[in-house]
Amino acid sequence: MRLGLALGYWGRGPSLDHVPLAQEAERLGYDSVWTAESWGSDAFTALTWIAARTSTIRLGTAVAQMAARSPTTTAMHALTLDHLSGGRMMLGLGLSGPQVVEGWYGRPFPKSPLTATREYVDVVRQVLRREGPVALDGRFHSHPYSGPDGTGIGKALKPITHPLRADLPVLLGAEGPKNVAQTIRIADGWLPLYWSPSRPDAYGEAVAELPEGFLVAPMARVQVCDDVSEGLLPVKAMLGFYIGGMGHAARNFHADLMARMGYEEEARRIQELFLSGRKEEAVLAVPDAFADEISLVGPRERIAERLELWRKGPVTDLLMLSPDRPTLRLLAELNS
Repeated sequence: MRLGLALGYWGRGPSLDHVPLAQEAERLGYDSVWTAESWGSDAFTALTWIAARTSTIRLGTAVAQMAARSPTTTAMHALTLDHLSGGRMMLGLGLSGPQVVEGWYGRPFPKSPLTATREYVDVVRQVLRREGPVALDGRFHSHPYSGPDGTGIGKALKPITHPLRADLPVLLGAEGPKNVAQTIRIADGWLPLYWSPSRPDAYGEAVAELPEGFLVAPMARVQVCDDVSEGLLPVKAMLGFYIGGMGHAARNFHADLMARMGYEEEARRIQELFLSGRKEEAVLAVPDAFADEISLVGPRERIAERLELWRKGPVTDLLMLSPDRPTLRLLAELNS
């Protein structure tokens, strides 16, 4: 099981520690470093900044949001950064949800998310293969555009720049069983959310039969501490925000996933509290048991013991959410 460092997206402003953390992870033998985006900083600019200050560690987006860019634009970002970094790029994509897609990006959330995702990946693959002009008679991502408001003179084009790698890895963030099953069919890897080593069945039957070489790269917060309950508070804060606020009361993919993992009543309660403005109560309503099974928190010996559970499953890359260098070093020691 390889190790990766997940830096996420910026909060109020850029973190001056992200580049030094990435450099330390590279020195310790970490395989990859990952950036993200939500509705603030973008994933590719921060990753390029890190690429310029590292030399061997692989570079991934976890995730770049599909609604933020057309698929050809995303492919342009990926092929450009792959060239500049010497072939270190991994493209992680996610669809996000209706609140973000319609509220931030100002475009409709696709009525058929699976089809939209499949078409998006198809176009990205065509650009990276550069076997001919990009052409797709699609429902969401037609190339050339053929909608009624078009001019009708669009031309199928092949990228001017020759991509460094036709097989640049494409990973997808997927939560629902049908989405996960499609991800296994069309992508090179999967970025699970809230991975629990003891509940792989929460993502559907397809997880039991993964193709050879398929990447499974979940994120998990790792924190060394004596008091497990106290150490879980940042995990619970994250869960309270995502379960309660990252989606509508009637359509929240994160809450639905938590429910499938055996915490349906708790998920709905968190939503209810968060959406009524009682955010601190929503965080406290997150069960310690749930936060604990999707993270690695506690004394060194406890983390070492629980790390074995992650190794026994299908996880190929553990993407660590950690705010400090001592934890980076500890996990590198335990995984050696």
